[in-house]
Amino acid sequence: MAATPPRRAAPATGLRILVADDNPADRLILSRLVARQGHEVLVAEHGADAVEQFRRQRPQLILLDALMPVMDGFAAARLIREAAGEDLVPIIFLTSLTETDALVRCLEAGGDDFLTKPYNPVILQAKIQAFQRMHAMHHTLQQQRDLIRRQHERMVHDQEQAKRIFDRVAHAGALDSPTVRYLQSAYAMFNGDVVLASRRPAGGMHVLLADFTGHGLSAAIGAMPLAEVFYAMSARGYALQDILIELNDKLERILPVGVFCCALLAEINPIKHKLEVWNGGLPDAVLLDAEGQVQHWLPSTHLPLGVVANDRFDASTLNLPMLPGQRLLCWTDGIIETRNAAGEQFGDAGVAAVLAEAGEPDQQFDRLLAAIKDFHGRKDDDLSLLQVSMPASTLPAVAVMPLRSHREMHDWRLEHVFRAQSVRSQNPLPWLLDELLRVPGLRDHAATLATVLSELYSNALEHGLLALDSSLKTSAEGFNQYYLQRGQRLQALEQGWISVVLDHQQQAQGGRLLIEVQDSGDGFEFSGSAAEKTPAFGYAGRGLALVAALTDTFRLLPEGHGVQVVFTWRATDDTAEGCS
Repeated sequence: MAATPPRRAAPATGLRILVADDNPADRLILSRLVARQGHEVLVAEHGADAVEQFRRQRPQLILLDALMPVMDGFAAARLIREAAGEDLVPIIFLTSLTETDALVRCLEAGGDDFLTKPYNPVILQAKIQAFQRMHAMHHTLQQQRDLIRRQHERMVHDQEQAKRIFDRVAHAGALDSPTVRYLQSAYAMFNGDVVLASRRPAGGMHVLLADFTGHGLSAAIGAMPLAEVFYAMSARGYALQDILIELNDKLERILPVGVFCCALLAEINPIKHKLEVWNGGLPDAVLLDAEGQVQHWLPSTHLPLGVVANDRFDASTLNLPMLPGQRLLCWTDGIIETRNAAGEQFGDAGVAAVLAEAGEPDQQFDRLLAAIKDFHGRKDDDLSLLQVSMPASTLPAVAVMPLRSHREMHDWRLEHVFRAQSVRSQNPLPWLLDELLRVPGLRDHAATLATVLSELYSNALEHGLLALDSSLKTSAEGFNQYYLQRGQRLQALEQGWISVVLDHQQQAQGGRLLIEVQDSGDGFEFSGSAAEKTPAFGYAGRGLALVAALTDTFRLLPEGHGVQVVFTWRATDDTAEGCS
């Protein structure tokens, strides 16, 4: 922070006044008149002497003869004005001139007033008192300005510190992923727009684009709890709807009345080739195919976050197929509300026109930014743009998730049975994964274990208890219909159960983990031998095939009521030390 400027001393009762006149008699008379009024007097014999006296003594008012040798009063006034800078130093010209042009010349040279010879003591006193009042007012204004400057510097310093903390929290996720492009143009130091991205333990990514009402620090109030909840729940494997419910509950409780958060939350799932999206109050987003053509517009169908309590909050999502190379593109209202010199908005039509242009698909993001710049936008709002591509990889690396405690386990067997009420209202996967990661050697395999658990549990739920038909997922409409039926049947579930067995045995060079997931459904049909590494399921798609590829053994339970897999791991040096 810049150094605090020294405080200015308050002016004394009298002023320090410089009398500059080449006539000794006039100089003496004027000096005595000024001194009798209680002021300190400095004297100069010509203009150059007056300038030097001013630079050394800094008088507060100058009585300056217009016509002097060496340097006249006009030239001296200009140099004094330059040396005074922002300080108020009134200059009263002393002159015997009476012509209008001569008097105007005095004022144009930097004078504030003039006093004609011979001097009238009453008029002299009145002029000095008037400028003394002006000087006192100027001094007060300077003090107030300096105080405001110091307070502003402290405020900027505090905001810069808060901004560093804010950015570390808000940008702690996966915004640097090669599948993510984004732009944030802040209307102020703090941004009401928030862009977050987090890789999921089971592969894929959660992204969040949010726009709080207002601008600057007040608009960014909710960003910290928003980021905290988003990153913590995404990293622990929670589903999109669980995160939405928690975000809404938190914001509804902490945000002031009238402040809310328009948001788009999406899951990019490369295992299921699925886009799951929730849009509450943001402009329509778009799903683009690999050629850059619009596949689907994704309108806002929900209230913003923080508007209503959870008992009235709708966390239902839209599910669409999304293949590698396809892109989700979304933006805040700052994009469509950008205005040109005529006051016209860029609007949804402007975005649609850019997307319809011919050109390389991977350049659409840049073309949209260029179009907004060419529109000569007036920055009336925070402006954010986010693009996320479906990756080709099905299992991107993720960091080890934080554990709820430091208790470690080695040799153990756990069996959990989740009955209909628990299945209907809770997602047990984050809790199950936490249990697995208490084994030090399994922490390096968090992504693989999250994928295996997620696919086995989803298989038991969707094709065991809910008896969903995967053949629906042959079209975009059918894809969304499949997940609509999933939500409806899940809410209507009154009986049934899913059993999960986790059995870990510590071994000399690592360990062996058995995972068995069963359900009380009618079972599922399959073709191929149970001993085959990748069995062919009539309904299952690629999920269970991926599980088979990630584990050492894969076994179907009788009558299609479950799956049992074994995962073995070898200890690294760090793991072996932790397990000793």
